[in-house]
Amino acid sequence: MRWTPHATVACIVEREGRFLLVEEMAAGNVVINQPAGHLEEGESFVETAQRETLEETGWLVEPEALLGLYTYHAPSNGVTYHRFCFIARAVGQQPNATLDEGIIGPLWLTRNELDQRREQLRSELVTRCIDDYLKGTRYPLDFIQETV
Repeated sequence: MRWTPHATVACIVEREGRFLLVEEMAAGNVVINQPAGHLEEGESFVETAQRETLEETGWLVEPEALLGLYTYHAPSNGVTYHRFCFIARAVGQQPNATLDEGIIGPLWLTRNELDQRREQLRSELVTRCIDDYLKGTRYPLDFIQETV
């Protein structure tokens, strides 16, 4: 059997000290995550970040930097995820956006509010990525070379 990691993207979107997050259902539980999802064939990482954020939150975003590349082995399903996490600017909310199935809706929470809801985090990557952002970690988008 061949091991295949899952390529995913996520976005850190911050406005006035609050972070755009997603409240969603996963394995029968309400969890909180960054807007995130899987790459689709023929799609660039930046395009995936924009699409997933719109589909999960109704917000249009413009990625401005790469925060980092993260590897996470999910104990719940044994899958290894490779997450390309972007820092994006909120452009605007799309009125009456239809959100993906399983999405309850967008949330804007502070880092302290996330600590109060720690048991709801989809994974430890939620706060790890925000903490890296708050430390000032950033890489230019041209760090990623794609020929999609």
